[in-house]
Amino acid sequence: MSLKSIFRELRGISSGRETNWRKQGEKKSVLGCGRSHIAPESPQPSVFAVVQQSRWANLPIELLFDIIRRVESSETSWPARRDVVVCAAVCRSWREVTKEVVRTPEQCGLLTFPMSLKQPGPRDYPIQCFIRRERGTSTFRLYLGLSPALSGNASKLLLAAKKIRRATKTDFVISYSADDYSRANDYYVGKLRSNFLGTKFIVYDSYPACNSPVSSSGQSHVRIPSKKVLPRLPLGNYSTASICYELNVLRTRGPRRMHCTMHSIPASTLQEGGATPAPEAFRNCLDGESSSCSFVKGSTQESTFIKLPLPPESIQSTKNPLVLRNKAPRWHEQLQCWCLNFKGRVTVASVKNFQLVAAMNPSEIIPVEEQDKVILQFGKIGKDIFTMDYRYPLSAFQAFAICLSSFDTKPACE
Repeated sequence: MSLKSIFRELRGISSGRETNWRKQGEKKSVLGCGRSHIAPESPQPSVFAVVQQSRWANLPIELLFDIIRRVESSETSWPARRDVVVCAAVCRSWREVTKEVVRTPEQCGLLTFPMSLKQPGPRDYPIQCFIRRERGTSTFRLYLGLSPALSGNASKLLLAAKKIRRATKTDFVISYSADDYSRANDYYVGKLRSNFLGTKFIVYDSYPACNSPVSSSGQSHVRIPSKKVLPRLPLGNYSTASICYELNVLRTRGPRRMHCTMHSIPASTLQEGGATPAPEAFRNCLDGESSSCSFVKGSTQESTFIKLPLPPESIQSTKNPLVLRNKAPRWHEQLQCWCLNFKGRVTVASVKNFQLVAAMNPSEIIPVEEQDKVILQFGKIGKDIFTMDYRYPLSAFQAFAICLSSFDTKPACE
């Protein structure tokens, strides 16, 4: 049997789950309309149990490894990489093998599951993305690809954010979905909050880093899917980074100057053999029976909702956090403007353009090449179109949040 026929049958199983759930919901609504006696429903095995007993769940482990390895190595770009997600959604045995075969973005430079967006990028080269701004709705969408002109319809939506203005602050709510920015569901990723002047920002993550101490100042409740969040790890707002723009009224001190303190990333990550902590909940993202931890758009799956304690705004930090600073541009006499070398990725001059490098202390033993390496660059290429290239130790979520800070109004810096 060819791989194409295998995926056709697997997708048929996935669509069969949704059809079964829809029929059960319609049947329950009909049964609840009258008061007459209705015979009880005959017990039916769950769809997950049927899949677990199917021939796909009983494949030899060696053959299963070989199939998923071939799929993972052949499908290296979206939307074809969706086949890897389909493999993880078949059953428990397929999911476990997929977890072992699929590597992290740091190792392979590919984004497969939502947890990849909170894992650091590759060390040797950046992951290239672009951001589209919608002025009418105050939304920002992050896509995987070089640019809209080159990627076209194949552009993969990674994250979306909505700008919400308040009396004394501005929030950028970040979500996996471009249509839902509520904190009451599993699409919520985090948020970026600014002060009144737009000079200081705090990045909040929905999950804490596993190696960072977490402190909370109160409790609230939120309805979240019990199969997608570990009960011992409440969903909330955990401060993972802070961004500071220096005061620069009327630009008397030149271009913008910014510093980013990554409280959840120690400075030692740039040393040889260093590693970044990852949210504990995303390590077990694929452990449950639900297959919703995927980039398959339009899936409608039922889940049981429970109430868990929600720390409103928790703070976490490492002993010696990583500090990033923007690379100072040089003045071009012929062009009469400030210039940076974006290597062709930025084509339009804008005050929002920047490059971030590590700000090292003399006491830290960091290789020279790591100190000069651009970790994140952001710039304009057209009307409401911006490029975003990030690499280790930042994740896509952290890089997107930092870039969103450049869109906020800064009366004290301009």
